Amino acid sequence: MAKKRVISKVPCPPAVTLPVLAAWSVKRPGAEVEAFLSRPAFAPEAEAAAAEVLADVRARGNAAVLAAAKRFDRAVLTAEELRVPAAEISAAVKAVPASVKRAVKDAHARVRRFAEAGLREPWHLRTPQGGYAGEFYSPMDRVGVYVPGGTAPLASTAVMTVTLARVAGVREIIACTPCGPDKQVNPVLLYALKIAGATEIYRVGGIQSIGLMAFGTESVRPVQKIAGPGNAYVTAAKRQVYGYVAIDQVAGPSEIAVLADDSANPAWVAADLLSQAEHGSGHERALLVTHSQAFAEAVCDEIVWQTPRLSRADTVERVLQRQGILLAVVPDLRQGMELVNRFAPEHFEILTRDARTWLNDVRAAGAVFVGPWTPESAGDFVAGPSHVLPTGGAARMFSGLTADDFRRRHSFVEFTEADLAETRVSIETFAAVEGLDAHGRSASVRFE
Repeated sequence: MAKKRVISKVPCPPAVTLPVLAAWSVKRPGAEVEAFLSRPAFAPEAEAAAAEVLADVRARGNAAVLAAAKRFDRAVLTAEELRVPAAEISAAVKAVPASVKRAVKDAHARVRRFAEAGLREPWHLRTPQGGYAGEFYSPMDRVGVYVPGGTAPLASTAVMTVTLARVAGVREIIACTPCGPDKQVNPVLLYALKIAGATEIYRVGGIQSIGLMAFGTESVRPVQKIAGPGNAYVTAAKRQVYGYVAIDQVAGPSEIAVLADDSANPAWVAADLLSQAEHGSGHERALLVTHSQAFAEAVCDEIVWQTPRLSRADTVERVLQRQGILLAVVPDLRQGMELVNRFAPEHFEILTRDARTWLNDVRAAGAVFVGPWTPESAGDFVAGPSHVLPTGGAARMFSGLTADDFRRRHSFVEFTEADLAETRVSIETFAAVEGLDAHGRSASVRFE
């Protein structure tokens, strides 16, 4: 660790905060790495704000939504202006350049194909006495998706959420995304929502949009499920409406982990780490895990060289100042994989020799990107799987969004008389143990 790092590409490098460079092993984890791994589950200030706004939306409907839009987004709207009209969507379609349309259509086709291939099929088995038992699926009737539009209009999120709901067969898909003081929604975002299959689009974001979708208002009917990423306030709101509606997951700032050996390109790894640090909250996390001290130092040099050349260099610098980029040197890649699993990243890149062989060792990661030609950005935009993924360590418990998340799973049982006769004694025994004699009677009465 004492070796001096030399930034060779610029004679006088600009002031860039260095990433944290630290050693880690299973037996000696180290305070710096442990601090990096610790991410708060929620922000108290966001929870308080969400509770206040949600209660107001539930009580006052549109009036509360409009007041919150004015307060937080400086958008002065009327109830009639909440929904984006068809004419505005048509105008946006005409305004989007052909090259952008091709990219959106390409992403949509790839995401749709992946979602269709992943749909679970109904199944059944025969019971011992000739009956049937199995599962089948039905689409939800009305769902809502949240598409961030603050620091950047995330047209890709429109594709990665609405497309899945459409593949699942949902008939009504409403989308909420914030507008600014000019009341405008980015044309590319509107185009992406249209292509993906949104049936209603509302120019409202933040906590108030989650309340609008969960509780409904005088002009908007409530949904059955809300999906999509958002900032700490949106996440807090989603958590608090759970139970009124279903939600996909709770998500926080973006994350990436890279497991690399000395066969990887330091410039590529640095670019991949920085890709997540530019998102905007300043609380993003980027982790390199390698068994090579020299490689870690080369990646550090590249981060210092590349950061000032990014359009969002100030955003990345905030992440660096908060020690959000960590370069961890481990004794071997086996222990490195253990560190990655403890981190449970949203995105995980494997840049090693024989990268695919490490897949069996992955226990906690939202999405995995294998080999040098699979940057995380491919997953963000076009690869196929949804980029709506668990963050903040939630990959230990949750998985990424799929089309099945917009369907209901139903079990069914069709007993024959012989099946019920065979299980009658067990049914009556459980009923007696639990003091539920009517349960037992519902079986025995059929044989009287």
